[in-house]
Amino acid sequence: MRYYISDCHFYHRSLLTSMDQRPFESVEEMNEYMISQWNSRVKKNDEVVLLGDFSWGTAEQTEELLRRLNGRKYLIKGNHDLYLQDKNFDSSLFVWVKDYAEVHDNRRKVVMCHYPMVCYNGQYRLDQEGNPKTWMLYGHIHNTHDQDLIDQYAKVVKNSSHKRIGSGEEAPIPFQMINCFCMRSNYIPLTLDEWIEVEKKRLADKKTENKQESLERENKA
Repeated sequence: MRYYISDCHFYHRSLLTSMDQRPFESVEEMNEYMISQWNSRVKKNDEVVLLGDFSWGTAEQTEELLRRLNGRKYLIKGNHDLYLQDKNFDSSLFVWVKDYAEVHDNRRKVVMCHYPMVCYNGQYRLDQEGNPKTWMLYGHIHNTHDQDLIDQYAKVVKNSSHKRIGSGEEAPIPFQMINCFCMRSNYIPLTLDEWIEVEKKRLADKKTENKQESLERENKA
């Protein structure tokens, strides 16, 4: 089984009080909870692709983490993975470390980068039933205003059209991007299909919130 997760930020104490405001009393409590959540799902021979910013800890601390976490780990480098710069870090604890990667997952292409890529390789490819054949998985932006901007851009793209190669018929532009931020899955690595469902629920919840806010503004007017 292959799983994906992003921005765990083990040992990153400031995320308890700023930006994420994670609900832990200490970074040690956060670390232990994330390890427990990870190992509750991932088995020894499973694969986990980390989409960057895995650990804020030292090389030694990060090595200890990797040995405690189940599965075979693959790393897409993030801007906070500074332990990689330590020449004593044992990088063999990862199967590979890359800035960018493309893999196949159950007959679908998965494009992966720590940073969101709004124009990604294979974006327009669909299967015979019209379902997307390519997904772009990313991290970096957590739950910030940047995600709101990407959501706005996604609406523009999905409401636009293009001419399909071959037939020349007009069709909506596919836009399949998912932020695999660890807090969205309660710190559990998820499969591609599970992340797709998480994203569907997030967008549905956001649509409901926007409707409620619109009604509240109308009532105040």
